[in-house]
Amino acid sequence: MTDVWIGIACMALVTYLVRVLPILIFQKPIRNPFVKSFLYYVPYAVLSAMTFPAIFSADVPLAASAAGTAAAVLAAWKGKSLLFVACIAAAVVYLVQTLLLCF
Repeated sequence: MTDVWIGIACMALVTYLVRVLPILIFQKPIRNPFVKSFLYYVPYAVLSAMTFPAIFSADVPLAASAAGTAAAVLAAWKGKSLLFVACIAAAVVYLVQTLLLCF
């Protein structure tokens, strides 16, 4: 049981350090346009890297996953809200999966 608490404490410390160290190290504003643009796109890249493998390894047919992804990308491209994009992607996956199971 002690090993579990040590593991939780280590994970909490690592998570805290990852969030606090950049604040402590980089106290001046970042002026380099390349670094600023790089840091601007990091959240999108990380979200994509976490989401896309999960999309295509889900327990639905590949065609349903691809259709939902295409619908989400199209809705996002049109500037729709995140809630709308998520709902339309889920609806398209449900519809395509239902159609595929009917045949």
